[in-house]
Amino acid sequence: MFPHTAFFTRQLFEWYDPDRRPTPWKGEEDPYRIWLSEIILQQTRVEQGWPYFEAFVTAYPTVHHLAAAPQDEVMKKWEGLGYYNRARNMLAAARYISDVREGKFPDNYEDILALKGVGPYTAAAIASFAYNLPYAVVDGNVYRVLARFFGIDHPTNTTSGKKLFTELAQTLLDKDQPGTYNQAIMDFGALVCTPANPDCASCPLQIHCKAHREDRIDQLPHKQPKAPRRIRFFHYFLLNHDGKILLRKREHKDVWRGLYEFPLLETEKLLEENQLLQQHTDWPFPVHWAPVDIAAISPPKRQLLSHQDIRARFIEIHLPKSTDPATISGTWVDREVLSDYAFPRIIDWYLGDNSLYLNM
Repeated sequence: MFPHTAFFTRQLFEWYDPDRRPTPWKGEEDPYRIWLSEIILQQTRVEQGWPYFEAFVTAYPTVHHLAAAPQDEVMKKWEGLGYYNRARNMLAAARYISDVREGKFPDNYEDILALKGVGPYTAAAIASFAYNLPYAVVDGNVYRVLARFFGIDHPTNTTSGKKLFTELAQTLLDKDQPGTYNQAIMDFGALVCTPANPDCASCPLQIHCKAHREDRIDQLPHKQPKAPRRIRFFHYFLLNHDGKILLRKREHKDVWRGLYEFPLLETEKLLEENQLLQQHTDWPFPVHWAPVDIAAISPPKRQLLSHQDIRARFIEIHLPKSTDPATISGTWVDREVLSDYAFPRIIDWYLGDNSLYLNM
């Protein structure tokens, strides 16, 4: 179907040197550590994921250690990586392996794929790296290299596009050395065939690269445009009372489930100061509390998620000592220990801004 497939695989092997892109998990044979690294690297750059991998391995050297960890502790260690559902799925899979499989990691592609939070790419990576099974990985680096070399215009983010690239990647895979091949093509995409300014001058594939020959490097790979992000407006109320501040844990199925936050009011637009204490149907604390002292209102902050655009304002409120804290749900904690809790990044940004952080 595509020309020069044998040339592609041969040249990739000749180019590959594991020392070109050292990482703590490269050459790893322990399926637990390979799985851990792949879960962390889902939607995470290697440079960002590296210290998290080392921290998790140190804290949880075996799957049994991870399985026994409290969810809040795991979420706190995950803080900053985003896509927190990955952490929840990781913990659930660890508990399944530890409890049901007695710590034995699955050793075939189908059972690896059945683990919670594991998709085809992650399953192929674990199967090939840990067990030398012949499954090709297909990630952003692979899409880019294949689309450019073979001149493929088909959108990578469509069902048919994923099928086409997966079948081509499987055709190119060296069945005797699948782990080495998979690592080679990922490294090649990260070091040579990069998204911007690829090193075509020294590329060993250049002679048969269709995108280079047709001057279409910047046009490939091709993606269908994404739907616009949903814009949401959050108002966080930092209720301070007698040296403590109120926290709530997000339990419902929405962004940041399992993380902590302050009482939240979501509206159709950001409210101005004179609107903040007006009655709303879903007001996050009793408005009859009085007097209420608004100590500070932050400028809007913004966090972009894959499908959502969160715009938030933080309102610091001092409650009178006569207020009965039991009249509102949540957990009252000392402000000094807020760093012990896992928050969405937008809240961390607020708390880390010294110009807004109030000394209670």
